[in-house]
Amino acid sequence: MVDFNIPIKGRKGFYVRMKFLHSNHKHGRNKEIINHNFKRNSIIFYRAIKWFVWLFISFYLFISFPPLRNHYSPPPSLSSSSPLSSSSLAKPRALAETQDTDSSSLDGDIKIYVYELPAKYNQYWVQNNERCTKHLFASEVAIHRALLESNVRTFDPNQADFFFVPVYVSCNFSTVNGFPAVGHARSLISSAVTHVSSGFPFWNRSRGADHIFVASHDFGACFHTMENVAIEDGIMEELRGSIILQTFGVKYIHPCQAAESVVVPPYIPPESVRATAERWPLDGRRDIFAFFRGKMEVNPKNVSGRFYSKAVRTHIWRNFNNNRRFYLKRHRYAGYQSEIAWSVFCLCPLGWAPWSPRLVESVALGCIPVIIADGIKLPFEDVVPWANISLTVAERDVAKLGTILDHVSRTNLTAIQRNLWDPNVSRALLFNHRIEKGDATWQVLRTLSAKLAHHRSRVSEQ
Repeated sequence: MVDFNIPIKGRKGFYVRMKFLHSNHKHGRNKEIINHNFKRNSIIFYRAIKWFVWLFISFYLFISFPPLRNHYSPPPSLSSSSPLSSSSLAKPRALAETQDTDSSSLDGDIKIYVYELPAKYNQYWVQNNERCTKHLFASEVAIHRALLESNVRTFDPNQADFFFVPVYVSCNFSTVNGFPAVGHARSLISSAVTHVSSGFPFWNRSRGADHIFVASHDFGACFHTMENVAIEDGIMEELRGSIILQTFGVKYIHPCQAAESVVVPPYIPPESVRATAERWPLDGRRDIFAFFRGKMEVNPKNVSGRFYSKAVRTHIWRNFNNNRRFYLKRHRYAGYQSEIAWSVFCLCPLGWAPWSPRLVESVALGCIPVIIADGIKLPFEDVVPWANISLTVAERDVAKLGTILDHVSRTNLTAIQRNLWDPNVSRALLFNHRIEKGDATWQVLRTLSAKLAHHRSRVSEQ
């Protein structure tokens, strides 16, 4: 407020006095107080949030701090799969536990020394014919190559639990029929054993008990295509005390498994089935009810005078060749894997031996394998839930195939397919260029790890 009425004597001009009204002063003071309170409340709120976050993080770290946990956990139990039922839709327990086991755990459990043999025992055959790295007997090459780059390999034989002897016996292809010929197998392996036992002390130390060979031919370490000859010859003397990784296996006493052995799957190139699976998804349309393509004799006896496939394939042809739901072909076809991907059921009858590469191809491509081979021992039965992903039909019941498959289609087809399409299942049956957790070579190492305590005591005794 300005007062102009006060006279000033002796001075020119005028005196001005200014005064703030009381009401304005009070209003400004209140605004200042409000601003101060707002800032103070903001600081208190910010501090409260900060303390809350700090307390939350502290509590989380407290309950998660490693020393408070029990570091010991028992190894997974690799139990057999449960019987097939329409309600068994979940991932099989054994596979789930194996998948959760870090592959590095194998590194501490097992060490393998790989012999560096002269080329005539292995690389010579590959250089002559690259086909031997890709055909159904090629697990002998795949396992060797995977071990060379594996963490389980040791370059110090004194630290080794096992010794791998890389001899390729299925790489010699016949010029007559193009099939692998194993007539040289026994002499080649005998020569390799002589080389190893004379140049290293480890074979004689254990009498070969901790030495591993691969025998991926029809009747494994008996090294013959015809069972009667294989049985008569038996397992060669040099291998009877060793460990044999072989595709042949049965659940009854047989001369060709009269040595410690691990049943391994036949070799199917992983890149081929994966390329097919990318084009035809597992859960895609399947227009073929039952499929088989392969050798099928019109007459029970073939040119050799023997009953090929124990005449099972002949009976399949005679009973279902004219059945439109059965897609049966006797001739080779390069794109046959696409036919597997289109099929619901894939017939896997025995050939000369009980096992078949169709076991792996059908599983990898989501087609339910129908196993027709009495007494067959399947690879990695303690992990792969064969009872939940396949059908087993007795050889004598081949004529009832149509009725059996119809029954499954009406009852638990969806359950079987869901178990079959678990990616862990196909992974366990495929050999990769490098070992991958859960793949076929990894399963071999897992099986050998389980044998480790027994072998250490056995070698120590000898």
